[in-house]
Amino acid sequence: MLEQLLIFTRGGLILWTYKELANALRGSPIDALIRSCLLEDRSALTSFQYDAPGCSYTLKWSFHNDLGLVFVAVYRKILHLLYVDELLEKVKSEFSPLFNPSKADYPDFDDTFRQLLLEAEARAEELRQANQAKSFNADGARRNASGDKRGSKSSSGLLQDGAKGDEDGGKNSKKEYISRSVESAPHHANGSTSPFNGNGSAHAGDPKVSLSSGSDEENGSTKVTEVAFNVDKLKKLKSKGGKKGASKAPLPAKDDKANKKVKVNRVWDDAPNKKLDYSNPSSNDAKETPIGDQGKSLMDAEDDDDSDLEMEEDIEVNNSKEKEIPKKKGWFSSLIQSVAGKAIIEEDDLAPALKSLRERLLVKNVAQEITDELSSSVATSLVGKKMASLTRISTTVLKAMEEALTRILTPKRSIDILRDVHTAKEQGRPYVVVFCGVNGVGKSTNLAKVAYWLMQHNVSVMMAACDTFRSGAVEQLRTHANRLQISLFQRGYEKDPAFVAKEAIREATLSKIDVVLVDTAGRMQDNEPLMRALAKLVHINNPDLVLFVGEALVGNDGVDQLMKFNQKLIDLSTSSIPRRIDGILLTKFDTVDDKVGAALSMVYKSGAPIMFLGCGQTYTDLKKLNVKSIIKSLLS
Repeated sequence: MLEQLLIFTRGGLILWTYKELANALRGSPIDALIRSCLLEDRSALTSFQYDAPGCSYTLKWSFHNDLGLVFVAVYRKILHLLYVDELLEKVKSEFSPLFNPSKADYPDFDDTFRQLLLEAEARAEELRQANQAKSFNADGARRNASGDKRGSKSSSGLLQDGAKGDEDGGKNSKKEYISRSVESAPHHANGSTSPFNGNGSAHAGDPKVSLSSGSDEENGSTKVTEVAFNVDKLKKLKSKGGKKGASKAPLPAKDDKANKKVKVNRVWDDAPNKKLDYSNPSSNDAKETPIGDQGKSLMDAEDDDDSDLEMEEDIEVNNSKEKEIPKKKGWFSSLIQSVAGKAIIEEDDLAPALKSLRERLLVKNVAQEITDELSSSVATSLVGKKMASLTRISTTVLKAMEEALTRILTPKRSIDILRDVHTAKEQGRPYVVVFCGVNGVGKSTNLAKVAYWLMQHNVSVMMAACDTFRSGAVEQLRTHANRLQISLFQRGYEKDPAFVAKEAIREATLSKIDVVLVDTAGRMQDNEPLMRALAKLVHINNPDLVLFVGEALVGNDGVDQLMKFNQKLIDLSTSSIPRRIDGILLTKFDTVDDKVGAALSMVYKSGAPIMFLGCGQTYTDLKKLNVKSIIKSLLS
């Protein structure tokens, strides 16, 4: 049973709706569809699943791109209605002639829709009955066929068994001959029937051993192949080899003791069994000198590349309509092709331009799956539109792709860290940020960059050394804290990182510190114990921001890492509302040139925005994402 069908404009104005009065929708499936699919250019998906408390819905939709209308059908997931796609197309064709931009209410369409719904349900019922009858006939034919096979097998069983008997008889005759030849061999004193004597050599007078290898079919006699085997030759070869090896005089050993430098063993501690934990600094440790003002962080630098993107028209377009126009050189031919773009766009017209765009995105390190989904979404948004005059299809496709990428890379919700820090300060608590990611991506280094940026905005910072797993992690973080002259909270190694973070937050609250930056251990996304420890840390401390630190170098592997981190936080959480990854910090961004596809892939798959870009080795090398610059790199 269909729960609801809506018709609304792309601007959000609801024009007409059908709703089952007996069953009210639970939750907000339409809002979730708009947020998760339509605004993020996932419109090429066939359906959308919405899970509400106690009920799950399936949503399907269709567009009228020329009029800017959206048709959405909602039904219960368990029903699997087969007529919904056909019903949406029928409703679109019947409602489009009635649409008037100045009209906002269409009560006359109620009777038309009821008739369309009854016809669609009747056709679905006829199709269901026909499929049942077809499957019943197929089952009967299958049973009859299996019965015929059994009968034919029983009737021909004697012939097949006879053929097998003849074939087996020939094999058995060979086996019997070999066994008889073995039995006729002379027995030795040790009870062995082998043609060799006890010491492994052949019998005297039998220098060659005959082994049966087959039969001669012409004369009926058995052909014997002679294989020579002389053990004395092996003994001679072995003795020669020993002599040859013994004749070689060993080389005199060189006395290099005078030239070698004696390595002095380092004494780590007086007690040899004591574990090496140097997280607590001693009095004779070398102190890191504080750094001076290294300048303004790149996070606060103005965007240099905010100019509009130049539309490129060099995409090769060989659609069907342009093929009909004779190819002529010069501007007149181009003008004819541009004017010919007044026709309504069809899917075949977009294929060449989309193919060229897919190749561009793949070269820029965008994942294959994401490239295909983006191309399908762009095609869905353009099919049925009427092209403007003096416009080429290549330009139209490129502009639609640019708009889609802009919507994907633009954050769906505003995350202003400085504003949120002041809000938390007014509430009398510190703002907590957790950094997580795989091994070696640069979590600790970029944590120090974020701390330097916050310090430039007069925000007090504390580092929490919650990487109690990797040796040297606490010392590395202490080096950054000493150079930046900020406080460090640590409890050494082999401690529970969740409780270390909790104590750090309590200490920051008592000391009136504004921000706590929690450094966690690097872990692979498939490491179950460490992922469980991360989920516990996030659940117990409930941080304001969970940042995933990934590398721009790894390309599409970063997408797999991000999605598995996100899923593990959901699966291993003990809360009814689990936390997810809130943002992305992409490191080593200065090493990828224009192959910035990993940034697009991560945002598209997770929906989390890129909040920081690490682009160098100093504390100032931290940037924010420039959406237009990324799009220009992807499409150029």
